[in-house]
Amino acid sequence: MLIEGAVQELSPGATIELFIVDLTKLGGEVIRFHSGTTDKEIPTSVMWQGQYYERFPIQASGFEYKASGTLPRPTLVLSNVLYVPSAIARMYGDIVGATVIRKKTLARFLDAINFPAGNPSADPNEGFIDEVYFVNCKTREDFEVIEWELASPFDVEGAQLPRRVVVRNACPWRYRGDGCGYGGPPVADVNDIPTADPARDVCGKRLSSCKLRFGTYGWLPFGAFPGASQYR
Repeated sequence: MLIEGAVQELSPGATIELFIVDLTKLGGEVIRFHSGTTDKEIPTSVMWQGQYYERFPIQASGFEYKASGTLPRPTLVLSNVLYVPSAIARMYGDIVGATVIRKKTLARFLDAINFPAGNPSADPNEGFIDEVYFVNCKTREDFEVIEWELASPFDVEGAQLPRRVVVRNACPWRYRGDGCGYGGPPVADVNDIPTADPARDVCGKRLSSCKLRFGTYGWLPFGAFPGASQYR
């Protein structure tokens, strides 16, 4: 039975909420946990879609969408009694920017390995649509709990569009870094005065500075917009 029909039954069974915290882009690992369920047959750790989720004291709220059209800013509260969440926060910059995936399904669809007698209704495809968020900031930390605010990938309040400002003669690239790509010997200081001293070799971020390094008629990775008449 499809989950859409199952939830409309008089007794659909226990709902289980699972969370994935992906720390890989911060140099960490993928952490999977769930907040438990009232179904006494469900073990402490559960397997869903071939992955184990550890049970951990957690309170998650604020996932509802409002009629005003504003995107939700959910909160994730974890027990900090053993200081494990605090230790992870210290290691990975309060895990700001980490991806958080919220999964929901009915206990009846969990993998068969979760039940001593197996589960004939197990189906890894019967779950609600995954909800993806990013850790926006840590809002509380004490001896009892640690709390994070999450944000939707579509929550772009305060974002600037376009992301690059149209400036006529001020290159935004980092000298000798991404975008610039220059890797040759010292050329000139910030005022375009020639120098052979590496300590004084600083790009002036002007079109003339770029030409000194790549040639007047060569390909220029200049990041500004020389054709623009003004700041836009």
